[in-house]
Amino acid sequence: MSKKPFPRSFAHPRYWPTWLAIGAMYVAAWLPWQLKLAVGRGLGLLAWRLAGRRRRITETNIALCFPDKSFEAQRRLVKETFIANGIGLVETATAWCRRAEGFRHRVAYNGQEHLARAKAQGKGVLVVGIHFSTLDLGGALHSLFFPADVVYRPHNNPLFERFMTRARSRIFGQAIDRHDLRGVVRRIKAGHIVWYSPDQDFGRDVSVFAPLFDQQAATIRLTAKIARMTGAPVVPLMFHRNPDDRTYTIECLPAFEHFPSSDEVADATRVNQFIERAIRKHPEQYLWLHRRFKTRPEGEQSLY
Repeated sequence: MSKKPFPRSFAHPRYWPTWLAIGAMYVAAWLPWQLKLAVGRGLGLLAWRLAGRRRRITETNIALCFPDKSFEAQRRLVKETFIANGIGLVETATAWCRRAEGFRHRVAYNGQEHLARAKAQGKGVLVVGIHFSTLDLGGALHSLFFPADVVYRPHNNPLFERFMTRARSRIFGQAIDRHDLRGVVRRIKAGHIVWYSPDQDFGRDVSVFAPLFDQQAATIRLTAKIARMTGAPVVPLMFHRNPDDRTYTIECLPAFEHFPSSDEVADATRVNQFIERAIRKHPEQYLWLHRRFKTRPEGEQSLY
């Protein structure tokens, strides 16, 4: 973890709102569990009412992916998604500001043998995760069983970036910028587990189109590329909040067999099939707030 002090420039008034947000995260992290959940639900409901653009994006995504649901059921899922992601904010605060060991009693880990078997091959492991609202707490709890590195997107706010990187570097062995492919490959070749989430739209240049919930989704080619460059097994991993809102389940699946293949679309489709399977288990916990289908095949209009 970085021990560098925060530079004096972070005392500038423009960073005061960020300091306030960081302070609020520390407070939220230490709240009693039921109060923590209540705060998270409140934040989610507030965002559901006020964040009109994100609500419309979520409504579009859910209508596209669950056309079999009634209009009322879709709207209910939209609201549940905001609530789950509000809870996810206080879970993230808990992961970043407290030690995971204090929450060991809250997690069950199914399928540990699959990751242990992949690690035993001595080639490192690429773990495929998903952007659920529980992502950061999931990473912290997973670290109690297997140390891992994480690939992440740097934050545009330099103060929050420093805070976030410090927190994630305490949880994970190393936090690797998503643009640092060499860093990812180097860590895997050194025998490390690297946690990586390929379920967002990064644009046409780095993607192929593969089905996700019967929609053509721009799916990043990097999963297969990293596997090809390192020879590492690719292990799917799911993490979700249980219905009691107090406990969590990590579920590791067997490594993909015969992956990568010579077919980029087939490889991307296999990754998306796992992602869809995981989302269908707890759809309200997924990050539907991002424009997953923003990049369209040539000639198609924007869905948003």
